[in-house]
Amino acid sequence: MNKGVAVTGMGITSAIGNNTAANYNSLISGKHGISTPEVLKTIYKHLPVGEIKISNESFAKKLNLPENHSYTRAALLGALAVKEAIFQANLKLDGDTGFISGTSVGGMDATETYFKDFSEGKTDNNRFIRAQHPGFTTEKIAEYFEVNGFVSTISTACSSGANAIMLGARMIKTGKLKRVIVGGTDCLTKFTLNGFNSLMILSNEQCKPFDENRKGLNLGEGAAYLVLEAEEEINGKPVLGRISGYGNANDAFHQTASSENGEGAFLAMQKALKTAGIPVEKINYINAHGTATKNNDKAESAALERIFSNKLPDFSSTKAFTGHTLAAAGALEAVYSLLAIQNEQVFPNLNFSNPMLNPGFIPVTNLKEKPIDYVLSNSFGFGGNCTSLIFSKNGI
Repeated sequence: MNKGVAVTGMGITSAIGNNTAANYNSLISGKHGISTPEVLKTIYKHLPVGEIKISNESFAKKLNLPENHSYTRAALLGALAVKEAIFQANLKLDGDTGFISGTSVGGMDATETYFKDFSEGKTDNNRFIRAQHPGFTTEKIAEYFEVNGFVSTISTACSSGANAIMLGARMIKTGKLKRVIVGGTDCLTKFTLNGFNSLMILSNEQCKPFDENRKGLNLGEGAAYLVLEAEEEINGKPVLGRISGYGNANDAFHQTASSENGEGAFLAMQKALKTAGIPVEKINYINAHGTATKNNDKAESAALERIFSNKLPDFSSTKAFTGHTLAAAGALEAVYSLLAIQNEQVFPNLNFSNPMLNPGFIPVTNLKEKPIDYVLSNSFGFGGNCTSLIFSKNGI
C-alpha cells in the first residue's frame, strides 16, 4: 500500500471558526455558521450564507498590513490560514518550498466594489485592478510569506482546493518539491451570490445535504491550507496524517450540472482508490461533496452506489456547517478529514430528515465515535471537474 505524503501542518478560517481548534469545537458541538449577510453588502439579505463576521480592516490588522495594502478579502483569509499551517508545521520557508492555491472568484470582491471608479477614470484604487485575475490572490499570499519558489494557482471551480492538494502531493512524490503549502481560499461576493441565485440553486433556508426535500445550497467563504512534506524532510516532527490517494476526472456533461450517473465522480473515486492501492472496504468515512442541490446529491449518490454497492461506509456532508465555500471547499474538508482521523470521529450531516427516494442513503446525523484509518473526501466543480482525495492515518 502507498504510505502517502506527510501532512505536518494545517490552518483554516471559516464561518465556524478562525482556527483549527475553533472549527473542530463547532463540528463536535453541531454549531453551524449559517446566517444572513452582514459584511457582504447585498440586496439579498434574506439568503442564508456561511459568512465570517469579521471585517477586512480587522483581518488586515491581524496581519499587520499597511493602510494602503492591496490584499482582497480572499487573500486576507488565505494568509491567515497559511500562517496557522506554517506555525503548526514549524516550517522553514526556503527555495525548495512551493505554494499552490485554489481560488475561483479571487479578488473579485474588490473589483466589483471599485468598478465604477475604474470606469470613471478615478485612480485611488487602481492597485486592485489586477485582483480580477485569480492568480493575483495567490501572488499576494506568497508575497506576504516571501515564498519565492514554485508558486501556482488552480481555478477549477469547486474542486480547486482539492486539485491544489493533489498537485502538491504529486510534485512531492515525483521529487519536484521537498515541501509545499497547498489549499484554497474564496470569499463571498455579489457576483457569486447573484450568479448562483440566477441558477436557482440557492436555498432560502439552511441547506439539507442528501435530504429528499433539499432546496439548494448556501454559499460560504473561507480558506484552508495544508503543509505537505517529503518523507526525508520530516526529521521527527509530528505527522497529522497522509495523502494516500487522489484522482481527477471530468464527465464533460454540462457546464454546471453533473451527469445523472455521476460518471465524473465515479471515475475520480476509482482513480483515488487505485492510487492509494487499497480496496473500497478500507474506507471508514466519506466526507461527501454534498452541496444539497437536487442535481449534485443525486449524482454523487449514484456514483457512491457504483463504487461501494451495498458496502457504503459512514458518510456526511459538512457544508451545512460552513456553506459551500467554492474553491476553498476541498481544502476546508481536507482539514475536517484529517480531524476525523486524528479524533476518530465522524462529523454530522446537519438538517437531515428524509432519505432520498433513490438510492435512499442515510448520512451520519450525530457525532459518531469509531476507528478511522482512511477518509475519502470528494470535491466536484462546475464544468464537470471532479476530484477525490484519500487521507490516511500516519503509519498506515
